[in-house]
Amino acid sequence: MKKIISAIMILIMIAALAGCSANTAGNAAKEPATADEASELIKTDTFEADDYMNRLKSCVKQIKEKTDFVPDIVLVLGSGLGEFADKVNVVAEIPYSEIKGFPVSTVQGHDGKLIFCEINGKKVVVMKGRVHMYEGYDAKDVVLPLRALHLIGANTVILTHAVGAINEDYSVGDFVIDKDHISTFVPSPLTGKNLEELGERFVDMSDAYDKDLISVVEDVAVENNIPVHQGVFVQLMGPQYETPTEIRMLRGLGADTVGMSTVVETIAARHMGMRVCSISSVTNMAAGIEQKKITHEEVQESSDKAAADFAVLISGLLSKMTVE
Repeated sequence: MKKIISAIMILIMIAALAGCSANTAGNAAKEPATADEASELIKTDTFEADDYMNRLKSCVKQIKEKTDFVPDIVLVLGSGLGEFADKVNVVAEIPYSEIKGFPVSTVQGHDGKLIFCEINGKKVVVMKGRVHMYEGYDAKDVVLPLRALHLIGANTVILTHAVGAINEDYSVGDFVIDKDHISTFVPSPLTGKNLEELGERFVDMSDAYDKDLISVVEDVAVENNIPVHQGVFVQLMGPQYETPTEIRMLRGLGADTVGMSTVVETIAARHMGMRVCSISSVTNMAAGIEQKKITHEEVQESSDKAAADFAVLISGLLSKMTVE
């Protein structure tokens, strides 16, 4: 009798365990209980990319509502170089803060507005001031303005920026035409799901900077006796300036100049098939080369002194270059 009872108990336990397993499997197969739970499960990079494109298209729509001007060229003005924009014939002017979803400059020397104008017969939109990753923006935010202006019509971008000179053959006040760059130390704006409406997944960077535009800038510099070099630029995150040891490392990698912007913009521009010309203004010698502290005030002061030559270079480039 005891054997029979034991057998019955074992059968009951097996049945109970089977029932539990069935219930567990059934629960696992059920849909999430709420829409919020489902939303959490499907939050992927695809959805983030869609949100970004919607934001980008909204910015384009807002700009078009404020002006029907269609630029061929974007001119990005870096630290201390904003005075150039004060001497152009303005067709329309839009502060970044008036475009919902547009990143806003927070750094002294970066006013933060779009100036639509004609310069030497070319249709140009000047970005008076840019945003940086050290302000809290990610790489995609930093390049959103350039992407919006390309979608409006611009196919060429002229990037300008203040830099520290690593190459000891350079002097404060010189200009450097970027012939190549090092992007290793900053995140790419192309990470995540590819934005097919803007460009292809994998972008060739063999000729990131347009050789024809480089040649034009060199010709203008020679004609006007302006010291100019060709060099390799490296972008770092900032906002701190580099240490002497970091500068020695960068020199060993082949960098001639260093700064906190521009490379991510170049990558985004090339992704969209834009021509790129980048001109650096040497505002200080990099850490360890001279025995003095580097300050933002020094950068702005040096930029102000170089403003006249900078205006000559940009005006000459816009006059001589061809629009594609």
